[in-house]
Amino acid sequence: MAGQLQARTRKSKINLSTKKFAIIVAEWNDDVTEVLYEGARQALLEMGAKKSNILRKSVPGSFELPLAAQWMAEEKKIDAVICIGCVIQGDTPHFDYICQAVAHGIMKVNLKTNKPVAFGVLTTLNKKQALERAGGKLGNKGEEAVVTVVRMLEAR
Repeated sequence: MAGQLQARTRKSKINLSTKKFAIIVAEWNDDVTEVLYEGARQALLEMGAKKSNILRKSVPGSFELPLAAQWMAEEKKIDAVICIGCVIQGDTPHFDYICQAVAHGIMKVNLKTNKPVAFGVLTTLNKKQALERAGGKLGNKGEEAVVTVVRMLEAR
């Protein structure tokens, strides 16, 4: 799967050099989110986006991603937003509340702003699963989030 995805990231039906992207990165679990961010940034560059058209914004945690995504998506110059985060299950139901709120919030930003906003948020049971999805044996989900927004831009 990761190999197939990587091959797709090098081709786009549209000229990405004219598109502007915001990548919102949660600082919580930054050993994971930084790898996801690098995967996303690299995928954009490989697909033809200009380095100067990629804007990074950091937020404290995944719960803050929807609001920051809304701020970025409301800017006319931004064509798409990629949300990067990592929520690892603990011993309390906090995990469930955060994951549901973040997913719902990001979905609402898509609909409210009429722009693609990708859910590049890992919701894992443990750190090992997160690392496997952040450049490990299961690929880089930051890269997959980029493919998602690009395909949505192409679909428009």
